[in-house]
Amino acid sequence: YQRRVHGFSCCVCVCLCVSGISVKYHLSPCPIPELLSWYPWGGSPPQGLLGNGGAAPIKMGRAGGPPEVVSRPREVREFGGRMHLLEDAISGDFAIVKAWRADRYGNLQYRHTAMNFNPVVAKAGRVCIAEVEEVVDRLPPDAVHTPGVYVHRVVQCNYPKRIERTTLRKPSDGPQRTADVTALSARERIVRRAALELKDGMSCNLGIGMPTMLPSYVSSDMHLVLQSENGLLGIGPFPEESEVDADLINAGKETVTFSDEASVFGSEESFAMIRGGHIDISILGGLQVNYRGDLANWIIPGSMVKGMGGAMDLVASPSRVVVTMEHTAGKELKILEECTLPLTGQAVVDRIITDLAVFDVTPAGLRLREHAPGVTVEAIREVTGCQFTVCPDLHEMEFA
Repeated sequence: YQRRVHGFSCCVCVCLCVSGISVKYHLSPCPIPELLSWYPWGGSPPQGLLGNGGAAPIKMGRAGGPPEVVSRPREVREFGGRMHLLEDAISGDFAIVKAWRADRYGNLQYRHTAMNFNPVVAKAGRVCIAEVEEVVDRLPPDAVHTPGVYVHRVVQCNYPKRIERTTLRKPSDGPQRTADVTALSARERIVRRAALELKDGMSCNLGIGMPTMLPSYVSSDMHLVLQSENGLLGIGPFPEESEVDADLINAGKETVTFSDEASVFGSEESFAMIRGGHIDISILGGLQVNYRGDLANWIIPGSMVKGMGGAMDLVASPSRVVVTMEHTAGKELKILEECTLPLTGQAVVDRIITDLAVFDVTPAGLRLREHAPGVTVEAIREVTGCQFTVCPDLHEMEFA
């Protein structure tokens, strides 16, 4: 992207990468020029990056056509029996970050989840410019998140902080449950069934959309540690109006509160937890899933994407992966023999929960485990685009 501003010519290069490769920012100041990154991406164009020369689709063509826009191809190497993409370190002439406070030595402190990518980005530019809310004489040493040696300019700005999704706690502190499960909406049926996947003591990452509704259906005596990709472990309930804090949000940009065991950290730490297998279960939405457990959930035909987000990191981890989605999108099937959209991950899904059925993904393909009340196996076959076997102890769905 190039433009002239006040007589100066400037060029802005946009790099599209998954959130979990924030370690690429770390490499720049080391300096380490490249790293090998594994993702369960296989497949052939346009579905898989490894089969597409390491080039990621940025805009898909319509009607199942090839991508209209792709990223620069990356070198593919085998390491430890897996195919990896060779990623370049991210560096720039300028790093522009937002901090809460700075002192006269240039040390920076971030507040709550506003830390996110700021600490690693601050190190990746030849010149770091920090916008801060407060300037103090001296920060306590253990309150410094970015040492002043990385910071070159500090600009103090005070303006109202914008909250994209102010989400408040309802007076009832949870949805009303109906005893008639046949009267449940498709979304509520999915959410209430998915809530049974959560067990006491689990650490969980809940994706944007339906998965964020799950805690409302979990027993109050069950202890869960909820993790958010933007740097928060220990998410509490949605806030009351008096508790709303623009610096305390989840990955879906909804306002939240802290739980008793909460801790905050940079996004690179968050993805280290995910990719390192320290989170027990990830529940996320899906656009398409096939019989092998391939998942597509990050781009749709004809649309541009802001970025890949963290779904690829979630499914690349050793954590259990549960996909929640409506069984069909109108007349379009979503459980298929082969995904037609670019893959988030290949053979990564452990269980699929829809409004009609629960499938387990096995080495032999999909196995129908549960059916919704009043829904027959034959009816499920009619709206499923691949073959599946039926579990010997097939039973009706239960709901939280």
